Amino acid sequence: MLKILIVGLAIFALAAVMTMTGRGGGNFYVLLLVLAGVPMHEAATTGQFILFSTSAAAMLVFRKGKTLCLPLALALGGATSGTAFFGGLAADLFSGRQLKLVFAVLLAAAGALMLLPLEEKPREPKSGLGYWNLRVGRDLYVVNLWMALPLAAAAGFFSGMVGVSGGSFLAPLMVLGCRLPMRLAVGTASAMVAATAFAGFLGHALQGNFNPSWAAPLAVFAVAGGALGGKLALKARPASLKTLFALTTLIAAGLMLLNALSAK
Repeated sequence: MLKILIVGLAIFALAAVMTMTGRGGGNFYVLLLVLAGVPMHEAATTGQFILFSTSAAAMLVFRKGKTLCLPLALALGGATSGTAFFGGLAADLFSGRQLKLVFAVLLAAAGALMLLPLEEKPREPKSGLGYWNLRVGRDLYVVNLWMALPLAAAAGFFSGMVGVSGGSFLAPLMVLGCRLPMRLAVGTASAMVAATAFAGFLGHALQGNFNPSWAAPLAVFAVAGGALGGKLALKARPASLKTLFALTTLIAAGLMLLNALSAK
């Protein structure tokens, strides 16, 4: 019971930070569970359940705060999900070390790009094939699908290849590719991560690897952390959210690179 409490408190803190940046953090959850002595297959299943719980709680907060665009989440989610399958197939072409290096490079690129200053473009409707005029509340956002869809497809492919939900790439995709404000990008990314995590959880659970004695109490901590992170994200300055995303992503890239270089 004490072990579950300690792991739960760590998950609460991680869930809050990851939610603020629109990331899943599933790799951190799985690592925590494995270090706590949970078998890998069970840890992967529980990690997906925790990830879904965190993202679902955050999604409700973002929807209430009007920083969630479901049509865009569905459109980009379809592109990322489709190519993630082929990324998973392509993973066998690379060694574990090569996959870690690819992941580290992509994380570093995503983090570095989020540090770049972006100028706000005039939000005027555009007509023509490939332009999607989206209204969220009173605001209008023009999404260039010629740029957004290929980037979403690439994010899904590489996410599937390295076995993550893609949260590290979704926020940059929407900020840099769709020119959405950071708060809206974080909220929309949370919805996409929730859908991906739930699908992954079902796949693992059908194999009989679900242990509710761990998953149920940890999900309570995850929901609390996700709700807190969502509320903090709504109050934080967009520039601060971008910086937090960039720094946590660069740290993750550095850790993954060290792990890859130290592996024999």
